[in-house]
Amino acid sequence: MNHRFPQNTWRLIQTPPAAGAWNMAVDEAILEAAGRKDVPPTLRHFAWTPPCLSIGYAQPFGDVDVARLSKRGWDVVRRITGGRAILHADELTYSIIGPQDEPCLAGSVIKSYQRLAQALLRASLALGLPAEALPKTRNSADMEGREPVCFEVPSHYEITVHGKKLIGSAQARKKAGVLQHGTLPLHGDLARITQALVFPDEASRREAAQRLLNRAVTVESAIGYRVSWEQAAAAFTRAFAETLDLTLEPAKLTPAELARADELVDQKYAHPVWIERIK
Repeated sequence: MNHRFPQNTWRLIQTPPAAGAWNMAVDEAILEAAGRKDVPPTLRHFAWTPPCLSIGYAQPFGDVDVARLSKRGWDVVRRITGGRAILHADELTYSIIGPQDEPCLAGSVIKSYQRLAQALLRASLALGLPAEALPKTRNSADMEGREPVCFEVPSHYEITVHGKKLIGSAQARKKAGVLQHGTLPLHGDLARITQALVFPDEASRREAAQRLLNRAVTVESAIGYRVSWEQAAAAFTRAFAETLDLTLEPAKLTPAELARADELVDQKYAHPVWIERIK
């Protein structure tokens, strides 16, 4: 360990695959509890069933092709974090949640992104990926926000392989604390997301799918073999512990967090008023 941070004990929570509304509600329930110091800062690993399109906090719902989404049996949810659309399937999703005075989360968004990126980079390297975490280029900054798909453009210190985006992350800084979550696509067709979004015509849809494949990568397509969710979760756990000087203690969500998550599903994340709040 490099001891850049005070030695600290966090929770490690792994939840079984769940619907998108529940996954996002759990992140917010943990954020509220951690902000009150009712629970320790938390590293969570999770997955999604069925596949779910998540759209950013300020992304228009009009980007979503509801008919195509329904035909495929996919869900849709709106995140409390920014950014563009992600299709959650065949991936490891992580969240890091804690109060604003937690040393590795403190400071500006970019500073905390950079710290957490070192853990994500270490995990990627441990999985055999020739990964990098670099500041955003001017070209990518110019493109950001023009496309509905998150994985088309790397943001600051996101993890790339040979210039292609591997891990996409987003952060929300609230009064309660800091939430950063992100996705590691393990395998599958990244271009599937274009089947859930609105395009002016089918040629535009095909072009968007090809652009995405040119700019983003899965673990399997990068190294030529599949890594299981369990292997990826173990690598993330070790990397966060070593990089941030953490003792990660396996735990379960508290009854209060579970109850609050259920409330947030009903009142927010599964409710059209939230999902469709920006047309």
